[in-house]
Amino acid sequence: MFLIRRFCSGFPHIKAITNTAKPGDRLDVRGWIKNIRRLKKNIFFDLNDGSTVRRFQVVIPKTTDTKDISVGSNISASGCIQLAPNGQLELHAEHVKVIADGHITDYPFTPRQQHPPEYVREHLHLRARVDYIAAQMRLRHRALKAIHDYMDELHFVQITTSVLTTNDCEGAGEIFRVQPDSDVLLKEMARPNIPTEHSYFDKKVFLSVSGQLHLEAMSHGLGNTYTLTPAFRAENSKSPLHLSEFYMFEAELAFMQDISSLTSFIEKMIKNVTLRIIESARDDLKFCQEKALGSAFELPWLKAAWITLTYDEALDILIANKEKFKTALKPNEGFSKEQELFLANHCGTPVFVVDWPSDQKPFYMKVVQTKPDRVHALDLLMPEVGELCGGSLRENDEMRLRSHPRLPQDLEWYLELRKFGGVPTGGFGLGFERYLQLLTGVKNIRDVIPFPRYPHSCQM
Repeated sequence: MFLIRRFCSGFPHIKAITNTAKPGDRLDVRGWIKNIRRLKKNIFFDLNDGSTVRRFQVVIPKTTDTKDISVGSNISASGCIQLAPNGQLELHAEHVKVIADGHITDYPFTPRQQHPPEYVREHLHLRARVDYIAAQMRLRHRALKAIHDYMDELHFVQITTSVLTTNDCEGAGEIFRVQPDSDVLLKEMARPNIPTEHSYFDKKVFLSVSGQLHLEAMSHGLGNTYTLTPAFRAENSKSPLHLSEFYMFEAELAFMQDISSLTSFIEKMIKNVTLRIIESARDDLKFCQEKALGSAFELPWLKAAWITLTYDEALDILIANKEKFKTALKPNEGFSKEQELFLANHCGTPVFVVDWPSDQKPFYMKVVQTKPDRVHALDLLMPEVGELCGGSLRENDEMRLRSHPRLPQDLEWYLELRKFGGVPTGGFGLGFERYLQLLTGVKNIRDVIPFPRYPHSCQM
């Protein structure tokens, strides 16, 4: 018996039809007309319903009832599956109903024309109709599922960390403040000794730059945890690798006391998740790569053994090649994007840079015992995107944290985690959109997220 997965309404997905239908099957389909070819007796529609990058051909008789159907219209059709001369399945429709007219004369995307990404971004509400954006969104879905499946199989507990927070985890000051937009409400809630602008929460509140500190709190009772939630950075950057709102995958591993164990976990996780995505989203991945770079490509880092350099070793390589850079080497400020990419390409494989100067990293990172001016921190540098992950072992000694010169205020709760049966942990964060760029070759991060937010742009 012919069985395929269907929409809730009973219509089958085109993806299921192309994978499992056979000649002679009778079925109903619906979707958007992507292209029309009108011949003497028949009209040929290329139909797509968003479930696949592939288009499905529908053949209907040329009659007065069908002559005005246009590209972009949403239709339903019913009939019998037949085999086309090219060997592909097609539906010979007996009934066609226009659900909504496409109004192609006003539609911003001209059929069969390749529109530049900058133009497509001007119409965020419609760009899911553009093939390569639809493919990116399906690929994004598969990547999310692959991550969740992998972490679940390892018995990590998913934590939905807060978007509203009172801390600046990274301490860089790149934070958005949150407060009600109603002055009346703020005055109504005013309390003695509390500034009126803070009266809703009684203190400053921000959009989270990272869920790490909250994740640590959960790991001190649950063991291994992870989150995949929005993060927000208020920085003046229009770089193709930066967004004001993006998604961070963050994991916290309990009883983690060795930085090499953490780098090993990250490498294994990224490789495993990537293989799952390739298996489940092969067509969309290939299509995205072809649109981005003109052809599909392999990911050589899947089979390579990744290497680890200390910060000093990485710096020596950069110093030896400093004449190749447009950006100046500033050892006290870390590495530029150009220098990160050089290290990954120079080594021919992804690179973990560890043992960073303590004054370049946040307060919570564990000091290297043999090098008091270094901390157990890591940056993972990948080809094409530069830094993909940042992480560290966390300082689990309460008194050392208390004496840290850059310890933020109002983190007594964080210190108490160490006071009451604390556990050594280590963790990392991975920029999810940057990871998608790595897989697909897409140059601009704004094209791998549904609704990009960046300086001077927050549509919808």
